[in-house]
Amino acid sequence: MQKDIRTLIPQNKLDTDRANQVVATGYPAIEPILPDLLEWIQDCNWPVAQVLAPFLGTIGAPLIPHICKILATNDNMWKYWALTYLVQGSPDVAAALRDELQRYADSPTPDEAAEGLNEIAQNILRDTR
Repeated sequence: MQKDIRTLIPQNKLDTDRANQVVATGYPAIEPILPDLLEWIQDCNWPVAQVLAPFLGTIGAPLIPHICKILATNDNMWKYWALTYLVQGSPDVAAALRDELQRYADSPTPDEAAEGLNEIAQNILRDTR
């Protein structure tokens, strides 16, 4: 009998046991719960995020639609962590998001600049030239 993949979703910010199970299960098996897992990188100071974020960053291109949803929110800190862990270091993802990265780099809103989105976007663009 196959285990319900949803049982791997962390229950709280300290649930590193489940986060480690997610990593051990790997992609693509965890694909159905990606949106749930991405919510846990809203604050990468959380222990669960410190386990999940580096792993999620290895997935690459399949994350693009999910990253676009994050970038469409008003949560600038979540955007920052998504850019840091999911886009930086992934040339394919950075290329797909080039227009949005360029906007953050060139004309961030005051709130985006306050969270450092312009700086991380500039770094990503510089590193993917």
